[in-house]
Amino acid sequence: MTKPKVDSIDDLKKDIAGTKGFLKVERDVDPDLVEADWQCLQEHGYVMMKNLITDAEVDAVKAALTPLFDKLGRNEFEGVRTQRIYSTLAKTRAVDWLATHPRILALLDKMFMPNYLLSQLLGINILPGESAQYIHPDDGFYPVPRPRAPLGAASIFALDDFTQENGATQLIPKSHLWGERKPTKDDKVISAIMPKGSAIFYGGTFWHGGGANTTDKPRMALTAQYCEPWLRQQENLMMAIPKDIVRELDPQLQSLIGYSILPPYIGMVNAVHPLRLLE
Repeated sequence: MTKPKVDSIDDLKKDIAGTKGFLKVERDVDPDLVEADWQCLQEHGYVMMKNLITDAEVDAVKAALTPLFDKLGRNEFEGVRTQRIYSTLAKTRAVDWLATHPRILALLDKMFMPNYLLSQLLGINILPGESAQYIHPDDGFYPVPRPRAPLGAASIFALDDFTQENGATQLIPKSHLWGERKPTKDDKVISAIMPKGSAIFYGGTFWHGGGANTTDKPRMALTAQYCEPWLRQQENLMMAIPKDIVRELDPQLQSLIGYSILPPYIGMVNAVHPLRLLE
């Protein structure tokens, strides 16, 4: 086997190991729809995908997640009346397909470098009496000044109807374009009102937050958050998910949780591709 030559810094962006490289997947989604989603995302900072999954699919996901909600948030940001499921992929297979939904990944393909990562996958159940969450951008914890391109992105799947009263996600349109400024009382805040089975997607520089639940019923959602492949994930998924489970996952999910490399070396384990740990 001929060893690749490395004559410049640009050569280091290639798969010089010559083994597993970038995962290539054909997305089963209309390119015109992807382009429309992309243009909406660029203009408004978010895109809403109504009725993305069926009621029967929603019911199946809710049935799998409901028994896993057993703890309340630890602070006001997580929500003192909000339940969260962490390390979700270690606990159920019912949501794998939502983390790899082709319409979502098609946007991520345009937004990030190849072999981008899943940063966390959370079930979120906002209970009656919860107050509104602090409005925030999801990738604000990365110490890179704005204005800049998003370093992360997120989808939120509505597993119940999102209403003004039950905690629909609060959004500030066009806030993805801001520099270092923070929201003020003069900024227009809207609610992501949508029927169950719908989803919203936004970049990590977009300001948003969970709404207050003033009803007598919970409001459930699943959020999948992603990041550039050269950044650290919020959840250490390679530690959180046992290898026996990882071996069962779709190759896309294996790559997303960290069994992948940004060539030539980011993500290696003992100088080899992390997928070899599963052999």
